[in-house]
Amino acid sequence: MYAIIETGGKQYQVEPGTVFPIERLKVEPGETIEFDKVLFVNDEGSFKIGTPYLETAKVFGTVIENGKHPKVITFKFKSKKDYRKKQGHRQPYTLVEIGSMIVDGKETVFKKDDKAAVKEASKDFDLNEDKTEKAGDIESKSAEISVKDSKSASSEDKAGKKSAAKSAKTGKTAGAKEEE
Repeated sequence: MYAIIETGGKQYQVEPGTVFPIERLKVEPGETIEFDKVLFVNDEGSFKIGTPYLETAKVFGTVIENGKHPKVITFKFKSKKDYRKKQGHRQPYTLVEIGSMIVDGKETVFKKDDKAAVKEASKDFDLNEDKTEKAGDIESKSAEISVKDSKSASSEDKAGKKSAAKSAKTGKTAGAKEEE
């Protein structure tokens, strides 16, 4: 069973146990949120579509944390005009775990046994981690590859120069050697 809800001007496909970030809400971690703007519900093959919302459907979630996304830097400049503007922004978010859904009085509850799965899923949304280390690793690996490529390319160039020098001395081309 899954539903499509609307919050913060965006739509999200959710099912019990889903962990995802939404636009910042003024709620504390551990509180329960009720999403009443349910657009669509699929219940094991049968589905309901709202016009625009379903009156009989609600989705409940628990706030895990409030935080900020990684910094995004905007840099504007105009060439030859000595104009530069650097600005940073960190978008706030609220991380939510969907606990249950109610559709036409029928409730679907997230099993508490799956808490380990939720922790594993929430690792994907660790939005405060420093991504510069990963970028540095990629740069160092690409530098290693380019060093290896340049070494192999330089050895190929040396071999090509030697064969060109031999053919210049003898006055024969590579095709002439093959004919003999």
